[in-house]
Amino acid sequence: MSTSGQGSDHEAKFYSKEGDRVRCSLCPHSCLIAEGKRGLCAVRENQGGKLYALTYGLASSIHPDPIEKKPLFHFLPGSTSLSFGSLGCNLFCMHCQNFEISRARIGDIDLLQISPEDVVQMAKSAHAKSISWTYNEPTIWHEFTTVSSKAAHDAGLKTTYVTNGYVQEEPLRELKGLIDAMNIDVKAFREEFYKAICGGKLAPVLRACELSVELGIHVELTYLIIPEHNDSEKEIGEFCRWVADRLRVDVPVHFSAFHPDYKLTNVPSTSGRTLSAAFETAKKAGLEFVYLGNVFAGDRDDTYCPKCGTRVVDRDGFWVRSMNLNGDKCGKCSSPLNMIV
Repeated sequence: MSTSGQGSDHEAKFYSKEGDRVRCSLCPHSCLIAEGKRGLCAVRENQGGKLYALTYGLASSIHPDPIEKKPLFHFLPGSTSLSFGSLGCNLFCMHCQNFEISRARIGDIDLLQISPEDVVQMAKSAHAKSISWTYNEPTIWHEFTTVSSKAAHDAGLKTTYVTNGYVQEEPLRELKGLIDAMNIDVKAFREEFYKAICGGKLAPVLRACELSVELGIHVELTYLIIPEHNDSEKEIGEFCRWVADRLRVDVPVHFSAFHPDYKLTNVPSTSGRTLSAAFETAKKAGLEFVYLGNVFAGDRDDTYCPKCGTRVVDRDGFWVRSMNLNGDKCGKCSSPLNMIV
């Protein structure tokens, strides 16, 4: 391992040549990149007609976290995950809470040069059961996360993505068998929001959620409720019905409270009343596992069996106090819980 402020020269995947430019096909932006220029993510560069992944093996952040912090409540509950982040992002969210690294460019901050073997060794030293690719958008770190996830699996570790889901189908399909779980951030349920607030589109995110479930990846969703932007009863109801109809009613959904940050400092924090209303809307839509986050949630961060009502995971914030499980099923009635333990 070494400290570096420079990019790597690792050739990227998922691109094609168009004259003296290259077309990146990693995310839905499909950037057409001129010689010496970079895509919108700022970490993939055209060098002599080849696309290079500049952040291959470069980490900005490494930290052990409870898996519940991702948040993943139905994946190895109570365990530690070693989190890795790099820099850059393919969306431009005005409310980003990690903008110091998502908007950073190569050379702005010191980065740690790591190898897939380093990733495994650090996770083992941290007594982690999994590795999480998080903090910034992991899909734009694709070449490194996939190779390192293969090494992690070979060492008996699980792997997760905390992602905005802004990825094309071919690279997403390549994650099958490499990424065990994803928390996908569905930022709103209107195209207008994605265009104005995130600089992207909603439809590819919804497709990524559907495909991830189809691929057998464990999926949980986060919906950050931003007052006066994506908090209407109608919009949240449509989101919940989409989860029930197009995914499954047992896909966990996390409604998180917004706190003013980055370019949305003039927007108030989410009220408890709004969060409670979203929780009830989701339950009325038939969703079995609904959670509240970024606030003191009381028993709304616990897991209950949808059949018999038993509290099967008792949490205090990100910490698990007790579990009543029979393997991955309810400890009382043995009903399935969409749980990986």
